[in-house]
Amino acid sequence: MKNVVVVGSQWGDEGKGKIVDWLSSEADVIIRFQGGHNAGHTLVIDGIVYKLRLLPSGIVRKNKISIIGNGVVVDPWALLEEIDEIKSKGIKISAENLILSEAATLILPFHREMDEIREDAAGNSKIGTTRRGIGPAYEDKIGRRSIRVMDLASDNNLDKRLEVVLQHHNAIRKGLGKTKFEKDQLKKDLLKIAPQILKYSKPVWKKIDEFKSQNKKILFEGAQGVLLDVDHGTYPFVTSSNTVASSAATGTGCGINSINYVLGITKAYTTRVGEGPFPTELTDEIGETLGTRGKEFGTVTSRKRRCGWFDGVLVRQTLKISGIDGIALTKLDVLDELDEIKMCIAYEIDGKKFDYLPASAEDQLRAKPIYKSFTGWKSSTVGIEKFEDLPDNAKKYIKELEKFVETTISSISTSPERNDTILIKDPFKI
Repeated sequence: MKNVVVVGSQWGDEGKGKIVDWLSSEADVIIRFQGGHNAGHTLVIDGIVYKLRLLPSGIVRKNKISIIGNGVVVDPWALLEEIDEIKSKGIKISAENLILSEAATLILPFHREMDEIREDAAGNSKIGTTRRGIGPAYEDKIGRRSIRVMDLASDNNLDKRLEVVLQHHNAIRKGLGKTKFEKDQLKKDLLKIAPQILKYSKPVWKKIDEFKSQNKKILFEGAQGVLLDVDHGTYPFVTSSNTVASSAATGTGCGINSINYVLGITKAYTTRVGEGPFPTELTDEIGETLGTRGKEFGTVTSRKRRCGWFDGVLVRQTLKISGIDGIALTKLDVLDELDEIKMCIAYEIDGKKFDYLPASAEDQLRAKPIYKSFTGWKSSTVGIEKFEDLPDNAKKYIKELEKFVETTISSISTSPERNDTILIKDPFKI
């Protein structure tokens, strides 16, 4: 029995949705362990498109248990809306196949407003958040004043908790010249939806322990990518949670010995949404081609993604930080028409060569990529099922990429379709 953690090895948007869905066919339990509805997964199954934000990818499959862990921040209204949306496409969702951690922190309307207020006030220093209240909700969690799922079960407790959190937020709002946020209406709104939320609520750590004793295969699903990790990413242009694989343990309540294999989803080129350093970014026609062919628009925000060459230095760095055992290489087909393909193998910063990206944001912004060039294969890879059937130049690029990042490639994706995947090693069977 293997329990697998899936994380993105870049800035997110690596194609985790398809890979997680593919792995979900073998898993019994699929768990989201961090992030919120600021990150989305797009699944295409039998021609039907499912856009998931909070719900784990396993929700669209029969006889699977999907869990939202304590490490996730949950907008309760967004969750109920998403449940209704997925149900409308014929998917059955009930307390039997969806579990929500009783300890998960809630995103409330004043969190969303604070996100917008700060981002608008930041001017040229903006982070590029999705304005969905993720950061402020995590701040309240760390500040020990958040409202959690379990708090919805008690009218009296909810009232006390709202007093605490609004005392903090209203002081800030007053300083920013904003109106006071009223407690009573919010309390009524929360109590109105409380029964719909609480029916999914359970102690997730206990359920995981039960599943482990039953030898069920567990798939831990991360959001965003390692480069957006609040400790290890391109700070301050990061998300507000830890996106590395070890967060699967803290974000669900299982021990680190529950994790047997870490799979890093890695795009064959590089993209980024929002602000921040991006050494290999292309603002020319090639960058536009990558964006167009790769349909690089955010699942949640529809924001256009910035595109660039594969950054081997960054990926090698994130693979080591997150303890990644193998790579699922995605979107190889996007490179099919290019005459030349480049891979970043080092940086030059103020005349010095670096084989890693320094932690300083100033250094990151000054980093100039040093490239190795490859001849393109100029033929379609879509639908190819065996590595040996790939064009020779595609095989050369893949082998060089694998060698440089010092991690084995376990699968290669050649289109958005689930079945268009070259399986080299199955994470559940390694």
